[in-house]
Amino acid sequence: MLLILKNGRIIDSKIKNAISPIIEHDDMVKVSGIIVHQTGGSTANSSLSSYKNKGANGAHFLIDKDGTIYQTASIYKQTWHVGKLKSRCVLEKRCSKAETERNKTYNPSKENEREQKKSPPDRFPSNKDSIGIELVGETDKDDNYVAVTHEQNKSLKWLIEQLELTLFIPFTEVFRHPTVSRKNPTEANTAQW
Repeated sequence: MLLILKNGRIIDSKIKNAISPIIEHDDMVKVSGIIVHQTGGSTANSSLSSYKNKGANGAHFLIDKDGTIYQTASIYKQTWHVGKLKSRCVLEKRCSKAETERNKTYNPSKENEREQKKSPPDRFPSNKDSIGIELVGETDKDDNYVAVTHEQNKSLKWLIEQLELTLFIPFTEVFRHPTVSRKNPTEANTAQW
């Protein structure tokens, strides 16, 4: 289990402190899940630098290509890393008739509004209740994300296992970003945990 300070910083030799208060927002009362992302940039330094800019968005952790894990936000604070939620009942093929009707009209904003009124696990984890993990990785000339490195996957697996144990997050509540929100479908598709 991870040692967490009152301010939400994790103390562990495998995690480097790179917390950037600019990307932290409201308090996170409960953690319901984990969302795995890729940065779109080719270096950890580019992400860490961008997290210092006014109005920056980011996630709670950043894993470099060599497997180095950086904590970039308190785990007790929300970060804006998810975007508009997709309807979870569609993916799980369990929508009511009324939900099926409402989802026939493509309107991501309205769909997100409906989903935000639900509680997990009836909806995907969102900014208000999920830990975000970014894997350093750019896109190629065809806008496909590069493969996650072996070292990144090893660190990702360890970090997710530790967060699940420490914060009591069910394994079923860990998702790739494109699963929960309308993002590039190749984002984190080679991530393994």
